[in-house]
Amino acid sequence: MTILENWQKWTSFLGQNVMQAEASGMPKKMIQQAAVQIGEYLATNVDPKNEQERVLSDLWGVASEDEKHALANCVMKLVQNKHVQ
Repeated sequence: MTILENWQKWTSFLGQNVMQAEASGMPKKMIQQAAVQIGEYLATNVDPKNEQERVLSDLWGVASEDEKHALANCVMKLVQNKHVQ
C-alpha cells in the first residue's frame, strides 16, 4: 500500500513534513508555495486513491489560482491540526 492509498497515513506524512519545514526555519510563505506546487503535481500526475483525494482533486480542477492557494492552506491547517492531536 502506498502512502496515497490511506488518507490517515497521507495526512500524517504531510503534517510531519510541514512541521519539519517550520522547525528548520522555512518561511511560511515558502511552505505555502510548496503546497500549491505539490497540489499541481498531484492533480496532474496522480490518480486519487480514495474518496478524500478525489474530492480534493475535483475541487482543485475547478479552482482559480487564488482558490488553489486557499485549498493548499486549508490542507496545511488540516494536517498540522491532525499531527498535534
